[in-house]
Amino acid sequence: MKGNSKVKSRYSMCTKLIYGKPVSKKWDYDHHVIPPISSSSTFRLDTAQRGAQGFAEFAHHHDGTAIESRAPIYIYDRLGEPNKELLEENLAVAEHGEIAVTFSTGMAAISALLGSLTGIGDEIIAHNILYGCTYSLLTNWYPRYKISTHFTDLKNPHLLMKAITERSRIVYFETPVNPTLELIDIEAVVDIVRKVNKHRKSTRKIYVVIDNTFASPFCQRPLEHGADFVVASLTKAICGFGTDMGGVVVGPEWSYDLLLLYRKDFGGALAAKSAWPILVYGLPSLPTRMKQQIENAAVIAAFLENDPRIRFVSYPGLTSFPQYDLAQRQMRDYEGNFAPGSLLYLSLKGKTPRARHEKGERFINYLAHNAYTITLAVSLGHIRTLVEHPSSMTHAAIPLDEQIKKGIDPGGIRLSVGLEKAGDIIHDLATALDHID
Repeated sequence: MKGNSKVKSRYSMCTKLIYGKPVSKKWDYDHHVIPPISSSSTFRLDTAQRGAQGFAEFAHHHDGTAIESRAPIYIYDRLGEPNKELLEENLAVAEHGEIAVTFSTGMAAISALLGSLTGIGDEIIAHNILYGCTYSLLTNWYPRYKISTHFTDLKNPHLLMKAITERSRIVYFETPVNPTLELIDIEAVVDIVRKVNKHRKSTRKIYVVIDNTFASPFCQRPLEHGADFVVASLTKAICGFGTDMGGVVVGPEWSYDLLLLYRKDFGGALAAKSAWPILVYGLPSLPTRMKQQIENAAVIAAFLENDPRIRFVSYPGLTSFPQYDLAQRQMRDYEGNFAPGSLLYLSLKGKTPRARHEKGERFINYLAHNAYTITLAVSLGHIRTLVEHPSSMTHAAIPLDEQIKKGIDPGGIRLSVGLEKAGDIIHDLATALDHID
């Protein structure tokens, strides 16, 4: 890669996301403007000795075994290959972390990190609202491994302090929360965990793990606020175009070899053909896309908030948002500007939860069949505006009574705002509201 590492600090993050690190040992392509796509699942070895050296060096970056003065010896895609590792270097820079390890999906990344940090008898403390698949992982699968989860409201730091036990090893949450967009004060959580860790052995340290998918590193970088690890779905805003799946863990240097070994043994490696477009198109265009999507989301949120048929609109960029001050402090782009994201959560008026659910369903169905700018589909962070019904779709793994108890409105609608003209999106929303009114 071109550039001098001595001057890299003078350039903005928007520029760094295009060019990556000034110097990389992962692949010498000084004569390529764009890195070539890697299409080989296995790599030729000149000698048996070179193969043996490659296996000996794999996941031994911090014990003095690996030779850091030369390019890595690539052996097999699941262990590592150039596109993945170039992307990982850039993702670590994007989140302001020391290392990053990619996986085939966001859930693979979450499973890898939680699986690496916990063992039999350990406990995870999690916020009481989580993405449905994460909730299913913690409630259906981890109990089989004797790893329990204590769900609590992490918006209240006092409840976290009460929840911590000797078995606690991870505090896990999303912020903004999927789908309600509530925020959790990262620094308040980190402060409590640090105080507890002062009285613990290093082998029993509690780690703060945050899913940063909703915000993306453009809007928020939890490691800057003291979190230990970030996980994210690359499928969403970082990819941005809805073409490829992926996940990432970003964290401290000591965790790199552990995560590589987990990926090798459990699988879940990101495909090179998925790493390449995220590296070349997704991450470099993240700031440009997010700026426009945030601008659109603010206009649309204001329109919906002022419509008498809407029960509520949850968006961190609205001054009416209950945690607006926290959003102002926590959600900032690379230049320090307020960046409240591109997700909205709303509900239509109705006398009962069932009435709101039915009205919301009719609203979504009308959009699905008639809207030009809004697509009924899960996922988020897409250049196209997407709408979905969390209660029956992305969060269906959570029983309905639990959803209501935890604040997920049965009629709640999640809107992921894209790059279309804001006025066009508003036209389709207004038409749908008129139709069902």
